[in-house]
Amino acid sequence: MVTTLTPPPPAGRGAAPEFAAESAADAAVDAGAEARGRGARFARSPLGWMSAGLLGIGAVSALTSGGEQGTVSGTLLPLLGAAGALGVYQLVMRRLARRGTPETARPGAGREALLGAGTGLGFVLASVALIAAFGGYSFGSSGHRLLPVAASVLVTAAGAAITEELMLRGIALQALERICGSRGALAVTAALFGLLHLGNPGASLWSSLAIAIEAGVLLGAAFLWRRSIWFAAGLHFAWNATEQLLGIPVSGHTGDGLLRADLDGPALLTGGDFGLEASLVPVLLSLLLALPMLLLAHRRGGLLPRRHADR
Repeated sequence: MVTTLTPPPPAGRGAAPEFAAESAADAAVDAGAEARGRGARFARSPLGWMSAGLLGIGAVSALTSGGEQGTVSGTLLPLLGAAGALGVYQLVMRRLARRGTPETARPGAGREALLGAGTGLGFVLASVALIAAFGGYSFGSSGHRLLPVAASVLVTAAGAAITEELMLRGIALQALERICGSRGALAVTAALFGLLHLGNPGASLWSSLAIAIEAGVLLGAAFLWRRSIWFAAGLHFAWNATEQLLGIPVSGHTGDGLLRADLDGPALLTGGDFGLEASLVPVLLSLLLALPMLLLAHRRGGLLPRRHADR
């Protein structure tokens, strides 16, 4: 028996509708798969997981901010925000960046936090003492009760320090150093930290530049040296908490402290209404701290060169 095979009609003119429909469906599926592949590749790239991390932690911070000092919400919200930020950080690093998070490891976290807090406390007290020696600061009692004020200040400062360090040093610095190396990442995140404070009360171009150097560079150097979020957060926490307890504005923000600071002298010495961060004294002292930290980080192999950055 002879079977005659009839070829399909030529494509483009007289093709069966089902063939055209199948081709269009296949093309749509392929395009969708390609788009999903590009999206997945971007999400796993340093820029991708940095964007996801900053947006996620930023959203948590926005949802847990706004509590007034001394209230129950003002005490609980910063802690909830820090816990939520840590959860987002772990999720982004493990699912998108596909790496472990030794920088937030629990073993040794207390030691690193205390070492960082001691560094921050010494830095602020040395800065304040030098300014006071030149007649810029004098102090008196604020009249506020010790325990309520201290508890509120310490909790708020801890929550803010952990959240900000996870965003700036944990997410941004570690993503950028895979693109432009540790030195480039340090410069970019320091500049970003200064710009983020440009909208604070009493801010100026000088105060933002000062914060970029004294805080952005110092906190970045602290992280690169110890490779521990807890060390950087401890330093950041002690810095902010000590300032407020002394009655000095914290980056333009005022709050209840245990002492009242009276300023006398040029703003370049005292920082003016913006606070200690706008003084030249901590800028100079911060460099004396940051440079040895970066040298130690280099000796320990903690500075990632640009040639090892992810492409």
